[in-house]
Amino acid sequence: MTLHSDSAVDVASSSNFRKIKIFKYHFDFSVDFEKREVEGVEVLTCSVVQPTKEVILDIHETLTVESVTLGQNGPALKFQVKPFTDYGSTLEIQISTAQADVSNFDIYISFTATGGTGICWLNPEQTAGKKLPYMYTQGQAACNRSFFPCQDTPAVKAPYTANVKVPSGFTPVMSASESSYGQVANLSGDKNTYYFSLKQPVQVYLVALAVGDLQSADIGPRSKVWAEPSVLESAKNEFNGVVEEFITTGERLFGPYVWDKYDILIMPPSFPFGGMENPCLTFVTPCLLVGDKSLTDVVIHEISHSWFGNLVTNANWSEFWLNEGFTMFAQRRIMEEIFGKAYTSLETQCGLALLRQHMDDTGEDHPLNRLRVVIEAGVDPDDTYNETPYEKGFSFVCYLQHLVGDVQKFDEFLKNYVDKFKFKSVVAEDMLGYFHEYFPHLKEQDVRNKPGFEFDQWLNKSGWPPYVPDLSAGKELTDPAEQLAAVIAGESDAEVDRKIENWKTYQIFHFLDKLLERKSLSQSVIKNLVDTYPMIPQSHNAEVLLRWSQIVIKNDFQEQFPTVKKFLKSQGKQKYTLPIYKALVKGSETAQELAKSVFEETKQTLHINVRNYVTKILLSK
Repeated sequence: MTLHSDSAVDVASSSNFRKIKIFKYHFDFSVDFEKREVEGVEVLTCSVVQPTKEVILDIHETLTVESVTLGQNGPALKFQVKPFTDYGSTLEIQISTAQADVSNFDIYISFTATGGTGICWLNPEQTAGKKLPYMYTQGQAACNRSFFPCQDTPAVKAPYTANVKVPSGFTPVMSASESSYGQVANLSGDKNTYYFSLKQPVQVYLVALAVGDLQSADIGPRSKVWAEPSVLESAKNEFNGVVEEFITTGERLFGPYVWDKYDILIMPPSFPFGGMENPCLTFVTPCLLVGDKSLTDVVIHEISHSWFGNLVTNANWSEFWLNEGFTMFAQRRIMEEIFGKAYTSLETQCGLALLRQHMDDTGEDHPLNRLRVVIEAGVDPDDTYNETPYEKGFSFVCYLQHLVGDVQKFDEFLKNYVDKFKFKSVVAEDMLGYFHEYFPHLKEQDVRNKPGFEFDQWLNKSGWPPYVPDLSAGKELTDPAEQLAAVIAGESDAEVDRKIENWKTYQIFHFLDKLLERKSLSQSVIKNLVDTYPMIPQSHNAEVLLRWSQIVIKNDFQEQFPTVKKFLKSQGKQKYTLPIYKALVKGSETAQELAKSVFEETKQTLHINVRNYVTKILLSK
């Protein structure tokens, strides 16, 4: 099957992945916390698919290559490191004509990795338990080149195995379906060396490792939760019994779950994302441990990546919306099946409100507010990250469903789409081509060129989605929140029920979103909010605290600035941290001083990318 993605360019990779195919990665890692180093030996099983005398890989300036050989004890191969971009370098390995003529060959690379954006080292005080240090890797988007030499592009996939040696008292976990915790033998005989295997081919950004004071507990027939001992019980209580229902609902809608198991790793507070969909082992923020399962939909999102993103993948980072837009749609289909249409419509409205805030902040015509982002050579794909691929991508998938006109028929299309492109990487033309093939009557109707809704406009024009789904089913939940917001803001004197204790969590989000939309609120209005609804500023729900912080900063209610500071110090999630800093630098002098002081206190606990982004925000003032 010839795909458009077979000729797609990935400007974020310097590797010659079209000429050299890597069938498998094997790693021997040794993690040293004192030196903050990962010593590695990597075995690449390769073949030449287009004429070349080089194997070209992506690496990083923080990774040092010591030697390269053909086979384990074979001759040394000449190599050199060349500059590529600010976020990576190029490793060129010379191979001879003889190697190029054989069907496959192994290259052994000895290296030492120290950091970069791919490896995060945490001091004990940065962990939940405060006793032992911690390390983890983060591969998406183009960060694993600082973890090991690789073809760091989502265009190609390969399985991997690994032996991981850690100091006594530490436990490693990886994005793998098999490990020496279970039935797989540890061939080394060293009790501090663990074996991992992922037999399914994956893009390299999904190879993930974490090492720390970790324990596990069962939360389902094919799921465990991993966490530091101090948070294990709360993590188990949050996820016990819910994950399996999410997976089985996804299987019914989108086809078999192919990854064998689904575990969750509760990360330290500095983890910059809500979740990272590493196969078999989702990394999630501890912000999800609210105590009432109200943010478990984040896990539904990561589970949905098991089909959209991990199984069928964007071929380059310009097409990131294919991963995230379809995953948002899948998440909300699963939610609709489990929680109902009204609740899902409410959650969707909250998501679109985030997109509205983003576009208001950047301007609708900003080039990043298009689905297919133009990423110039040298630009880090991480720097293009925003709400657009998620929510505008979701709206486009909803539009495709709208064209089909039947939810079940569209579900069947998605199931067949996943089956047709599983373990492959695609671009929009591949997906849309199959859409027309599956629904030939829509091709005959030329729906791709329907005025105002042209597929080309969806993909390549900035701005608000031409179509958003009908969310009227959520009115029974959104109306009370909107009416109360109008009364609280002094815009209505209607008789409304002011009690919110029994509201669903997303109703509170929606209520706060509506207050945040107001141009301004008086100090007395916000003081009344604090007095009437103390559960809002005292909430343990990070989504509530994000919205509350934004309201407080926007209206310069300095009495609540300590709440904002406490929230910033409690976590380092990018989704929460960056909007709050952006609001602070646009605020009063007191707000700007708060931004500077809390950043000085917390910058060493933040992921390096988040730290750099906050630095740029502070310097932009």
